[in-house]
Amino acid sequence: MNLKNIKILGIMSGTSLDGVDFAVVNFCQIDNKWNFEIFQSATYEYPENWFKKLKFAAKLPSEELNQLNKEYTLYLNSLIHKFISDFKVVDLDAIASHGHTILHNPKAGYTLQIGNLPEIKNGFTIPIVCDFRVQDVKLGGQGAPLVPIGDRFLFSEYDFCLNLGGFSNISFEENANRIAFDISPVNTILNFYANKLGLEYDNRGEIASTGFVHSDLLIELNSNSYFTKKHPKSLGIEFVFEEVLPIIESYKLDIKDILATYTEHIAIQIENQLINKFGKMIITGGGAFNSYLLSRIKHHNHNIKIEIPNSEIINYKEALIFAFLGLLKLNNSINVLASVTGAKQDHSSGVVF
Repeated sequence: MNLKNIKILGIMSGTSLDGVDFAVVNFCQIDNKWNFEIFQSATYEYPENWFKKLKFAAKLPSEELNQLNKEYTLYLNSLIHKFISDFKVVDLDAIASHGHTILHNPKAGYTLQIGNLPEIKNGFTIPIVCDFRVQDVKLGGQGAPLVPIGDRFLFSEYDFCLNLGGFSNISFEENANRIAFDISPVNTILNFYANKLGLEYDNRGEIASTGFVHSDLLIELNSNSYFTKKHPKSLGIEFVFEEVLPIIESYKLDIKDILATYTEHIAIQIENQLINKFGKMIITGGGAFNSYLLSRIKHHNHNIKIEIPNSEIINYKEALIFAFLGLLKLNNSINVLASVTGAKQDHSSGVVF
């Protein structure tokens, strides 16, 4: 296998439960610079039964969660075969899969991404790299975010890389180190309330744009102690259920006002990370399609030139970068940065089947 010119299928399932993202990427290293090209990409939405299983999986007892892990690994394996068949993918050198995060509490020493059991290899003869986060937590790190290694090597023309997915996270260089951390929940909250209206999501933020910002709720959301913590830091779905939703629900507001207020909260927390900073920022993730959210981010960040890439990069940047993490792992190269996660050392993470 030529690790300087390699074709990898990257797979990602995010906390916003949009579905499973697939991206076939060719990586080529020329003069120590990595170039990439996405050949095929697609998202397979979760059917209703899997959406419900994953949405409430964090509350399952361990025995049921172990069973879910087995079932999800087989389900993910079937989706991989389907994608390869649907898009007639040939000449793959490897597959790199993130799995789906169910539990993430690095302070307590654990993180769980289901779908990373050996059965994911069923029917394949090429290497499969997966389970990228556990090793970092064992080394004292947050296990997240892992995407910044890709930001450094694949998107170096940007001063800041902001992702608006289930959570917002940001990545940038500071004193010759890559710095990155989760900022706040985003689509985990916005989609939760859109679902209550029978919608998959608030299209372009149109409902939020008609609501009123409730100042007391906004103040309380902004007062959470997480926002004053120094990086490295990361968020899991537990934060949403235990600390955010109870606050919002206590106010008994119309959903449009909740969406308006929470959108403002997201924008303010991003602003707080960019105070006195200048440069160019790329925004990716599903939130990049939320026009109202983008307008509020721009309103709060006049010193930052914001760029929205093409829809393929918006939708598949994480799948692309997990393919890159898989490449680095196969090469025994560093793919997790201690400056980002707080681990004891840089390391090459992931399990290879």
